[in-house]
Amino acid sequence: MTTRNYRKFDEDFKQGAVALVAETGKPIAQVARELGVNEGTLGNWCARARDAAGAGNGELSETERAELARLRKENTELRMQRDVLIGHVEERVRARRSRRLVMS
Repeated sequence: MTTRNYRKFDEDFKQGAVALVAETGKPIAQVARELGVNEGTLGNWCARARDAAGAGNGELSETERAELARLRKENTELRMQRDVLIGHVEERVRARRSRRLVMS
């Protein structure tokens, strides 16, 4: 039984290879041959990068999704604070109106 030794690539190399494909406009197969990487592997890296970036097709990237979730949570909290403040203002207005009616 033979075991295969797979090469490991660090993230900098992967990002550089994906950038090379994007910036030069060369086909993935050609860039893969130049770098000595399997073209399927480079294709997977490029697909992952497109998915993470949202690929400009209306989908949100992971960072955009995280920011959207944070902003929605913040928006909910601000609405609750606003409602509490409006309630206090309404109570004060009602109290002043009732005082005026009694005094008149």
